[in-house]
Amino acid sequence: MLSDSKAFSGFSADDIPTAKRFYGDTLGLKVDEEHGMLHLRLAGNKDVLIYPKPDHQAATFTVLNFPVSDIEATVAALTERGVRFEQYESTDEHGIHRAGGPLIAWFKDPAGNILSVLQQ
Repeated sequence: MLSDSKAFSGFSADDIPTAKRFYGDTLGLKVDEEHGMLHLRLAGNKDVLIYPKPDHQAATFTVLNFPVSDIEATVAALTERGVRFEQYESTDEHGIHRAGGPLIAWFKDPAGNILSVLQQ
């Protein structure tokens, strides 16, 4: 029934103008705003909706993953743009998890939503 639907994912933020600057300027994504909501236009014709929610509470899990070919270069470039990577027991000084599985580094958007870059 829904197999041909062009499904998309979404999550909330408490400040849409701040989110728009972060996703557009800091992360360099194409961002459209319509009806007070953001549409992240991702590679491969994939879209993610960010909608306003005044009582927003960030999820405790990763809401969006960005596969990259070189995690060290991506983490360095994002760090230069002001992104702060999360530090966990399993991450190195740059925030890159190297204890099994794919190389991955987590960071938060201004609303506290957890995002990641992971090396393919």
